[in-house]
Amino acid sequence: MQIDLRTVSIKPLRNTFDHLVRRFGDKPASRYQEGSYDIQADANLQYRPMWEPEHELHDPGRTAIVMADWYEFKDPRQYYYGTYTLTRSRQQESAEANFDFVETRGLLAQLSDEDRQLVIDVLMPLRHAAWGANMNNTGMCADGYGTVITQPCMFAAMDNLGVAQYLTRVGLALNDTESLVAGRDAWMNDDMWQPLRRNVEKMLVTRDWFELMVAQNFVADGLLYPMIYEQFVDTRLNARGGAGVSMMCAFITEWSSEMRKWIDSVIKIAAKESDANRALLTQWTRSWRDRNVEALAPIAARAFGEDATHILDTITHAFNARAAKLGLDL
Repeated sequence: MQIDLRTVSIKPLRNTFDHLVRRFGDKPASRYQEGSYDIQADANLQYRPMWEPEHELHDPGRTAIVMADWYEFKDPRQYYYGTYTLTRSRQQESAEANFDFVETRGLLAQLSDEDRQLVIDVLMPLRHAAWGANMNNTGMCADGYGTVITQPCMFAAMDNLGVAQYLTRVGLALNDTESLVAGRDAWMNDDMWQPLRRNVEKMLVTRDWFELMVAQNFVADGLLYPMIYEQFVDTRLNARGGAGVSMMCAFITEWSSEMRKWIDSVIKIAAKESDANRALLTQWTRSWRDRNVEALAPIAARAFGEDATHILDTITHAFNARAAKLGLDL
């Protein structure tokens, strides 16, 4: 018996969904496009929310920023659920390997008692700032409009929980639960932390979700992470036997750099949309920058001593230059 095999090419009846055809043309769509674009509910929303009857349930009017198309905010990382979870899973495996390496080789023993206390004083209260960032990003996701911007807000919320959890593990490795209790007490009562705590609480009650995004993800994170994780952990502590702490914070540094790509893209697109948007973003950024620089000053003094003013000025100038590149007039 002879069997002849031949290849049959079957042309698909359609390349993708109709709403993606209208936006991108009749061609195969990426998984990011399928999982992100034009899936924001905007019709047949039944009743207005009783707690905010002046708005629809999903309403672009919840922010003073105006966009002709809220789907302009394409995430440069193109994260949707699948790619996000796969990336974080790989990073968690790497972070676990770092923690194992530090703990099995006793690298934290290289820290002097003075520097060990310094790490606890500077890092442990930041667990509570990360929790505030989690709440703020959850609020942006709830009030925001357009899936391409609300879904990365939810991812950022979960990432901030991860930051808090890694800081918790650093504290447990340094001085068990006593370091966590000391961090909470400092966050609640130490004068050094009250300006930053006040800023976090101001953000928690900021009603305009886009202003909240500027305040938290652009300004607060844009000043805090370079100062703490680049200058203090990776530079100052590394030079004083703190390589173990630097390895344990590696995910936080890597995540901060990745987040910056996304939030910079958001600010740049919104500022480019109109002069009114740019003026509003500039006003918000200037106001929150000044508050955060003031709040970080006492923490910088504890972390860097006599170098504090120079380091904080350097970070502020770098932030101003970054904002100018995105089209803001600070």
